[in-house]
Amino acid sequence: MTTSRNKALLLALCAATAATTLSATVPAAATGAGAGAAAPRLAWHPCAKAGGPATQECAGLSVPLDYANPSGPQIEVAVSRVRSDRPAARRGTLVVLPGGPGGSGVQRLTQKGEALRGQLGGAYDLVSFDPRGVGGSTTATCGLAPGDRYLTTLRAWPAADGDISENLARSQRVAEACAANGGPVLRSFTTANQVRDMDRLREALGERKLSAWGVSYGTYVGAVYAQKYPERTDRWVLDSSGDPDPARVARGWLANMAQGADDRFPDFAAWAAHPDRDKDGLRIAEHPEDVEPRLLALAAALDRTPRPSTTPGVPLTGNGLRQTLQNALYSDSAFPAFAKLLVSLRDPKATPALPPELAQPLRDEDAALMVAVICNDVAWPRDDAAAAQRAVDEDRARHPLTAGMPVNVVPCAFWKTGAEQKPTRITADGPSDILMLQSRRDPATPHSKGLKMREALGARAVLVTVEQGGHGLYLGNGNACGDRTVTTFLTTGKRPARDTSCAN
Repeated sequence: MTTSRNKALLLALCAATAATTLSATVPAAATGAGAGAAAPRLAWHPCAKAGGPATQECAGLSVPLDYANPSGPQIEVAVSRVRSDRPAARRGTLVVLPGGPGGSGVQRLTQKGEALRGQLGGAYDLVSFDPRGVGGSTTATCGLAPGDRYLTTLRAWPAADGDISENLARSQRVAEACAANGGPVLRSFTTANQVRDMDRLREALGERKLSAWGVSYGTYVGAVYAQKYPERTDRWVLDSSGDPDPARVARGWLANMAQGADDRFPDFAAWAAHPDRDKDGLRIAEHPEDVEPRLLALAAALDRTPRPSTTPGVPLTGNGLRQTLQNALYSDSAFPAFAKLLVSLRDPKATPALPPELAQPLRDEDAALMVAVICNDVAWPRDDAAAAQRAVDEDRARHPLTAGMPVNVVPCAFWKTGAEQKPTRITADGPSDILMLQSRRDPATPHSKGLKMREALGARAVLVTVEQGGHGLYLGNGNACGDRTVTTFLTTGKRPARDTSCAN
């Protein structure tokens, strides 16, 4: 899961991680604090970026490569903060948890810092971090060929006829490359370690408790932290949650995207068929029910004959169009660009422009992280090829918009290292200090699956359903009611008395 259409990864979208990355090499002589040792220290320095808070600071946090050996080799996690500008109003620290896996917390704080300051009135120091493997934190590589690092190949889109032979070969190739080249650093990329790193950050900040705002995959990180360290949570916001089923975790999140796309697509269809689109030349059909057949017909035509694009050597394929649709469903603001692409495809002489996330391969470091977290977290099934093909065939028939991709074989089926432990089971044990925010029509974390998180948390949580579509709500795709509810909770501690909804 991801917070924006350019930052989700295998289960949400592609990571656009920022800044300089550090070497994956771990110094053999490095040592870290063991249990009972002094808290880690942070050396802050200015790191303001264009468009972000002028007072933003950055630091590096040393964390154990392996928490079972806390005094062993250390790696670095990039940390950023925006301090409260009203010390008298400050009540603590709010950690901003990005989506993904693969979203950059440092970049997220740059993007949302000013909006958060405006909403929260100095109540918090705002802090975030790049999870290990992301952005300015220690990274690893798998040594993947460029062709295996495009979003349309990292996502397991079947061939035009539904055949998955190429997906099977690629997934095995990627898993073998990661096993050969990733080393212990890659194996350390887990949700459990991100949670441990977050608690080490709490210690370094000198805080007894943290508040948090997690979006998409960040809601799972937040839920696991709240389960493991309930006494260290203050006010907790989970924005766009998936099903925390510990037997499936990311495998379930990916599979659920088929239903999410079906839930969300009618919003685009209504928009694309509205008469208001005529003035911009973006009307796809006269009636909403005609939009999906036209889209599927365009994808089928591209399956047969890919169109050269404005990116030399990278044509637009049917799966490229389907992937672009998935990206566009994250936010209404992406509808015009997607409609423009569809309109251009009507002209046989036009050369379509690829969206940036499809035009080039991901960095090897980003692709490695995308795969590693979801494969390291839980063991995936190793079905035979025939069973995997049947699953894809059935899903294609039920969900044409996603064409079998959400249930297709990924590198985790061939992963060489098992999960370090069983994933955390989320329960109702702990203080009642969680506010959930969920879109009614979410393409990545469907409302029906967000209810699974709500059920697991029991009396610990209150759910606010926002009656609109999109993924990532607070200060993004939400509305005034949803934003106000979150802000009130973070600043006063007051939540709705019971589960409720916000009208669109």
